[in-house]
Amino acid sequence: TNRGPLVVVSRSHPNLLRRLFELEVPEISNGAVELISIAREAGFRSKVAVAARQKGIDPVGCCVGLRGIRIQNIVNELSGEKIDVVMWSPDASAFITSALSPAKVLSVEINEDAAAAIVPDGQLSLAIGREGQNVRLAAKLTGWRIDIKSASEAEAEAKARPLPAETEEAAAVGGELAGEIPAVEEPVSIDIEEVGEEEVGEPLEPIGVEVPPLTSEPKVAAEKAKIRFTEEIMIPQPIKPGAKSKKKKKKGAPGKGSAEDGIKIKKLRRTPGTIELNGEDEEY
Repeated sequence: TNRGPLVVVSRSHPNLLRRLFELEVPEISNGAVELISIAREAGFRSKVAVAARQKGIDPVGCCVGLRGIRIQNIVNELSGEKIDVVMWSPDASAFITSALSPAKVLSVEINEDAAAAIVPDGQLSLAIGREGQNVRLAAKLTGWRIDIKSASEAEAEAKARPLPAETEEAAAVGGELAGEIPAVEEPVSIDIEEVGEEEVGEPLEPIGVEVPPLTSEPKVAAEKAKIRFTEEIMIPQPIKPGAKSKKKKKKGAPGKGSAEDGIKIKKLRRTPGTIELNGEDEEY
């Protein structure tokens, strides 16, 4: 301009806070303490991560000062802006835990692109902050997307989630069952007309096999055919009248029959030199 160069001063730039720390903390200016990262919402709240380059130095204590004199001077310069000084750590879980202060963090679960911080039920609102200011500044300071969960909510999710050992056992059992099940062969339809003559094999020669003659049925079958029912066997047959008289005659003359039998036997045993006279044999 006609009056000279125009200087624009910003009180919301993060480097303003960095230069104020360098003026108030001599350990930062001489290099014993380093400001790693700064997250700021101008006029409301800021978070600063510091680390010590020398052993035996407390970086947070150096920035706060005795009874908070150093940090109080910076707050007054920024018109009462709240400033949180936290310890930087190469471990992401420890760094996120300190970045969420003043809330107490029970555990931090790190995933590929996000981190889940579990806090007590009574400090859930403190960890989130007014309108999410605390968790938002912690995410800017650490470079991680942070999800805040209460302890009760984390326990409920853990119970609903299956254990990895159970899933491995189920998978192993499923694989064994799948191996035991035989594969079902699907029928394949073949068009006979499309099959060429070359593909058809030569007819097989008849194999001479001597077939033994069939044996006759066992005698048991023939005997079974002769078996008759008891009713047929037990049918009473008519008695002939002449049979009794013959039996009586035979019984009445036992001597006659025996004598005739004796004569017949003698006739059969007769020699050429014997002659029969009146029923008696005489030899000459």
